[in-house]
Amino acid sequence: MATGTKVFDYVIRDKQGALVKGRLEAPNQAAVAGRLKTMGVSAVSISEVQSTGLQREITIPGFGEKITLKHLAIMARQLATMINAGLSLLRSVSILAEQTESKPLAKILGQVRSDVETGAAFSVALGRHPETFPPLMINMVKAGEIGGFLDQVLVSVAENFEDEVKLRGKIKSAMTYPVVVFVIAILATTGMLLFIVPVFAGMFTSLGGELPLPTKILMQMSVGVKWGAIPTVVALGVFGAWWAKHKNDRSVRELLDPWKLKAPVFGNLFRKIAVARFTRNFGAMIHAGVPILQALDIVGETSGNIVIERATKAVQESVRSGKSLSGPLAEHKVFPPMVVQMMAVGEDTGALDTMLAKIAEFYDQEVEATTEQLTSLIEPLMIVVLGSVIGGMVIAMYMPIFGIFDLIQ
Repeated sequence: MATGTKVFDYVIRDKQGALVKGRLEAPNQAAVAGRLKTMGVSAVSISEVQSTGLQREITIPGFGEKITLKHLAIMARQLATMINAGLSLLRSVSILAEQTESKPLAKILGQVRSDVETGAAFSVALGRHPETFPPLMINMVKAGEIGGFLDQVLVSVAENFEDEVKLRGKIKSAMTYPVVVFVIAILATTGMLLFIVPVFAGMFTSLGGELPLPTKILMQMSVGVKWGAIPTVVALGVFGAWWAKHKNDRSVRELLDPWKLKAPVFGNLFRKIAVARFTRNFGAMIHAGVPILQALDIVGETSGNIVIERATKAVQESVRSGKSLSGPLAEHKVFPPMVVQMMAVGEDTGALDTMLAKIAEFYDQEVEATTEQLTSLIEPLMIVVLGSVIGGMVIAMYMPIFGIFDLIQ
């Protein structure tokens, strides 16, 4: 949230008299009312969203300028509200370009507005910025333009992105504590090996005598860390730079993605995340009227896992040859039998989009439950490991002291 702004929930009435809810960031309620007035609507109610300090986003100068999925979700929902209220697409995009809190997004929306002014379709204008607008959003908007229900499609896009943001937030919040403990363990161990153990090593050497084996091992580890710390940091930096550049390369994903689904402890979580993302995106596109072959091509790319992408290719071939959609999925272990059976029922009843939405909702809940279980399991394990490592090092350092009087005599 930008400095000095607050979040407000508002309720307006559309042209049909139905109540429409939304959310805006603004300095005060008057500013919200003013923005809604520029949209051609009047607010029924405006209320500030109360949040604690822990829930507020921290903006650091030079950071946070990236366009996130949250920005796109807010943009889609506000655009849907304005179009539903009777504003023209061009005017709606112009208002968004002026009021959005993200400067990079405001700049791109300005370019989109210019393209629309020159006669380009909205989906075409969005498609000229593939680094900002995902293929999922572009194709759903295109389907909404063709079908004449762009506002409904934009609401569906917003809900899809909001669910994805919520899913990511749950995973991040669940994994924060174990990661912090792991980093602290590494820093504490490295600090002891670099600064504390050498002091004891010098004292033991001056006294002479035979040191216990654990102490010898600890001293050798201290020497190894001392000489290997800088090369290790450099190597990690080089690897981080390489990973940032090549992590999405096809060859890297071919090796990594299958392993992620089979990884111990976390493999089941990765699979549930992939299935939730696939079913949610696929259901949203089918509901928006995107042709099924085109939808499969897009959801395969946006699933985040190459194993899912391969499965969608097999499904495409099946559909092209006039066969069922769910049949080929049964041959891929990444899809549980329940998912295959529910999709088959959706095909038979003509409610595939509804069934996919239910599957996505179920797996979102499964991901949340799995992350909570992993957190409850990992937290005590991390504490035990951290205590064992630090405690073992302390014992190894003090073992020679038990025989120090013998060495002095």
